[in-house]
Amino acid sequence: MITKLHLITEITAPIQEVFNLSRNIDFHIQSVKKTNEKAISGVTQGLINLNETVTWKGKHFGIYLTHQSKITELDFPNSFTDEMIKGHFKSFKHQHHFSKTALGTKMIDILEYQTPYGYIGKIFNGLCLKRHLFNFLTTRNESIKTHLETKKR
Repeated sequence: MITKLHLITEITAPIQEVFNLSRNIDFHIQSVKKTNEKAISGVTQGLINLNETVTWKGKHFGIYLTHQSKITELDFPNSFTDEMIKGHFKSFKHQHHFSKTALGTKMIDILEYQTPYGYIGKIFNGLCLKRHLFNFLTTRNESIKTHLETKKR
């Protein structure tokens, strides 16, 4: 069974700035300090681009996990998609969509994933994983919003 998360974040900043900050490895590390994430291989700093990979190592649920993603689609500044190559999910696809608004940019995240381990995975997802991923994305998006809306123009 595929779980789908859908988040909308309105940001008072130009679309190009929101798009670039969303794919900035250095900012991602800064924005999710709680999980002590580090980029350990592939693109480990700056902007990640089409067909590039990054391997993350971070602490989730009290243990360090690795997750390797590849940017499989990129349409500057409208969208990009990262998909898991290696990790602890059966599948993991994160679409990032951006559109201009009267006040700035609407950022839409669509995360679709499947857990492994049959019923145990489904129970774990229902008890805590879905909420953890939603909170992780919300924290990251709020960091992007705060950074861009409070920086000097």
